[in-house]
Amino acid sequence: MNARTDLTSTFTDPDDLDNNRSANPHFQDVLNAGMSRRNLLRGSAGGALAAMFAPLALSGCGGGDNPAPAPAPVSPAPTETLLGFTAVAKTLADTNTVPAGYSASVILACGDPLAAGVPAYKNDGTDTGYDKRVGDCHDGIQYFGLSASGTRDDNSNARALLAMNHEYITPVVLHVNGGSPRPRPASEVDIEVDCHGITVAEVAKDAAGKFAAVVSSPFNRRITGSTAMELSGPARGHALFVTKFSPNGTRTRGTMNNCGNGKTLWGTLLTTEENWSGYYFRAAGDQAQRSAKLNASFARYGRNVTATSAANSRYGWETAGTGDLYARWNTSVVGTSTDGSDDYRHEWFCQGFMVEVDPYNATSVVKKRTGLGRFAHENSAFGLPVAGKPLAVYMGCDSQNEYVYKWVSAENWNPADANAADRLAVGDKYLDRGKLYVAKFNENGTGEWVELTVTNPAIAGAAFGFTDQAEIYIHTRIAADAVGATKMDRPEWVDVHPRTGELYITMTNNSSRRVAPTGTQTRVDAANPRAYVDVFAGQSTASGNVNGHIVRFKDASPEATSFNWDVYLFGGEAGADPKLVNLSGLTADQDFSSPDGLVFSRSTGLCWIQTDDGAYVDVTNCMLLAAIPGQLGDGSAVTLSYSGGVSVTTRMGAKPTAATLKRFYVGPYDCEVTGLCETPDGKTIFINIQHPGDGTTAANLGDPSKYTSQWPSIVGYGAGKRPRSATVVITKNDGGRVGT
Repeated sequence: MNARTDLTSTFTDPDDLDNNRSANPHFQDVLNAGMSRRNLLRGSAGGALAAMFAPLALSGCGGGDNPAPAPAPVSPAPTETLLGFTAVAKTLADTNTVPAGYSASVILACGDPLAAGVPAYKNDGTDTGYDKRVGDCHDGIQYFGLSASGTRDDNSNARALLAMNHEYITPVVLHVNGGSPRPRPASEVDIEVDCHGITVAEVAKDAAGKFAAVVSSPFNRRITGSTAMELSGPARGHALFVTKFSPNGTRTRGTMNNCGNGKTLWGTLLTTEENWSGYYFRAAGDQAQRSAKLNASFARYGRNVTATSAANSRYGWETAGTGDLYARWNTSVVGTSTDGSDDYRHEWFCQGFMVEVDPYNATSVVKKRTGLGRFAHENSAFGLPVAGKPLAVYMGCDSQNEYVYKWVSAENWNPADANAADRLAVGDKYLDRGKLYVAKFNENGTGEWVELTVTNPAIAGAAFGFTDQAEIYIHTRIAADAVGATKMDRPEWVDVHPRTGELYITMTNNSSRRVAPTGTQTRVDAANPRAYVDVFAGQSTASGNVNGHIVRFKDASPEATSFNWDVYLFGGEAGADPKLVNLSGLTADQDFSSPDGLVFSRSTGLCWIQTDDGAYVDVTNCMLLAAIPGQLGDGSAVTLSYSGGVSVTTRMGAKPTAATLKRFYVGPYDCEVTGLCETPDGKTIFINIQHPGDGTTAANLGDPSKYTSQWPSIVGYGAGKRPRSATVVITKNDGGRVGT
């Protein structure tokens, strides 16, 4: 998801490489009422689910002793059918493409003001002050309802706070001439650092019933790459958190590369730090200044160096000057202290965590929850809460051949905590003490959660030499390696089905997966069974699991150490080999590649799937699909037979039909479709469009006709023609729920 800009054209993000050498009815209620699973999944799902989720109809009653006059004939209210819309066709159009009967509009684009007095965005590269503007490269987004009086209201459909991530930046459109080479000017670096992080912005319906930003709201807040925050949880105060900024290892600055996010049960944002490692420079020869143990950790997270070769940073922020704001991006040993309190040799270790934010308090402290582990966090999802049981938080590490994790709180869930006044204190309770697990997927459709504890013999005996539990939260990938966790095809977004409690997690793709691996490539297995060659754009080829898949699993309880799994969907082109690629039998109205975002609607129960693709973009822009999943185990075992006598058997879910999976939206050109949230009534959804016009270069900035995208100006939003990341608001014209 790196922007192709002049500033980063020679930079390969470490996490793009393989660094791993090592209360509505339940579906069952419908089935018990006499509807077979086969009928539910094959043709009658729309009507069945419409009946399941639709509001109850009230019959009218007459009054008095005499018969009431006959009412005038009225047309019956339309029956709501999930996925009742006409599927959107694949398209390369530079616009928002939605089904007939739907409308899409844009709000909160990169650079939009968030405070009174901030100048309107000119979108010509001269804008500054991004600490009071919407950031760049929108990603995960959550809806936090507000009452008319400005207090938390989880049922509000008219006023809310949108809290969104800004994963990275597109420097070429942020600066007048596309950005300067290294050494970078401080004026540009300040803009780029501030464009990262998180935006909290109030939105409210106007007189016409449409959502608009509330520019002067006291809730509006930017959390950037420079914002001070606390390190919380079991690793707080560790020696590897000691820096010039925080000699006691309890604080740090900035949250970087925030991709997906989650929403806690008590009303806070739980956001991520994904591909953060590459932001830091490490000098050639720095290995000699570190222990073998720390060098192993640097290598496992993609910041290895040799005596002659430095680890180049993503944007060169460390070159902008000697001031503290720029020096902190150099994670080399440059001071003379023995503990690192006079430089930023440990700053790199302060990134890579889950971060909790209270969106309802614009001055509240931001906390990094170290107990949830340090890796390339994609997003988080809570399992369905059970009073008197621990809470479970599920997470994926978004890199090739990385792992799926689970956090289980030490405290049992008390539903009263959902409405506590001190929301961050509730976070302290459930997110600072607990157990961290990693997943092993077995070939027979079962799996196990292995606790990452220093008392585990596999970890205690690892060559790395773990000495205390806190080290596991800092070097989490290495601990997971030691216990033999299953290497997955880039585990990204995870969410829980609100009615079945099953977890769905996207495996976006994996270019290193092979049938017969060589070198550092990884062999196909039951949970990641595909490896093939894909030809696109008539000439380019890609190998591995090119189109990705979605894994589905379920724990017996939050604290369970075993689970069952299958593959819900395989991505692929409709015309691809049905025995090795298009295993799910996708048609032209539903085929997709590289699933990334995945969110369940709490209103309709629909599963929304978003793509971040590079393999099918010769045919279509990235997209949003709506699905009605079945249940774990509704399919069968499938064996893939490869040349050379190699075969692998996987557990595959029931194939989708036209009534259970449809393409709902296609985004503008050169974008990623990501992040989704909704109003409680399900009548408005918000999605994010990231880096439209990603292929625009500095050389063609003077000629908008050469931009690969002019969105959102092309749909009438904002000044200038330079492409901008932005939030899209989608509603149904008849006022119904989105997805019907």
